[in-house]
Amino acid sequence: MVGIAGDSASGKTTLTQGLVEALGSDRITAICVDDYHRYDRVERKGLPFTPLHPACNYVDVMEQHLQLLALGQPVLKPVYNHGTGTLDRPVLVEPSEFVIAEGLLPLHTRLARACFDVTVYLDPPEIIRRRWKVKRDVAKRGYAEDEVASELARREPESAAYIRPQRAHADIVVRFAPIEERGETPDDPLSAYVMLRPTIAHPDLSGVISEDTRKAAHLKLLRDEDGKPVDALHVHAYAEQSLTERVQRALWRALHEPEPLPSGLGRLGSEGRSEPLAVVQLLLLFHLFQARGGGEVVRATATAGVEPQPLSS
Repeated sequence: MVGIAGDSASGKTTLTQGLVEALGSDRITAICVDDYHRYDRVERKGLPFTPLHPACNYVDVMEQHLQLLALGQPVLKPVYNHGTGTLDRPVLVEPSEFVIAEGLLPLHTRLARACFDVTVYLDPPEIIRRRWKVKRDVAKRGYAEDEVASELARREPESAAYIRPQRAHADIVVRFAPIEERGETPDDPLSAYVMLRPTIAHPDLSGVISEDTRKAAHLKLLRDEDGKPVDALHVHAYAEQSLTERVQRALWRALHEPEPLPSGLGRLGSEGRSEPLAVVQLLLLFHLFQARGGGEVVRATATAGVEPQPLSS
């Protein structure tokens, strides 16, 4: 199981959809924990808190359902309709080979976090996240731009209190952002910065991230917010597609999945594609396969015709 947390419009659903498309909905069960909202949109207008507040969600029911899914048991999951803002009829969810739970608060409690093999936090720069939220809420949820701006301001204290603290509990922190050193802006294709914390065993990427592919991706040793050293994978949006695809194919081969590489990886709705997003999605699939295998660390190789070999963890 993987838990993907992040603020509203941080890219959680886009990331998840690519994973589901890669393996198929028969192998990956994806749920949104925002379905555990207590109140519909009309009811929330008279409340002193927003959907980001734990009091606005059935957190205890979410915890119970995550435990059942982790044990391979079905759940009758509530449904929050983001288009209409209403609470719809619950649906039966039966876990498959892999389970993804994404939303605002999947990592909020210790009990919820304990249900996951891999935890992820999406951390885009605020200027980019706010732009994504305005675009999505206006196009898909019927809001005016000034309404979205007002709601963002109203939510900010709860984002700081309940959403962003989940970052500290994530095994992997993903940030899609421009490379400022190159003079890029939020209007340019976004690169990916992936912090790989030592809280879980990460894939050995020494056979993929080499001098030959350095223009597409490289690893650096950085300091985390607490000052501790942490590995960081940088995937460059400006790199030639052939180089980035080489990294993607190597990761896909390491999963022992049939060729070709799934076309849904890296998809940005119906409007485009992001190669760094595809690499991040493959890295998460790598982690899911590794967790299924009992935590055995696998080395990926970019050498054509060479099968990836497991390494002892």
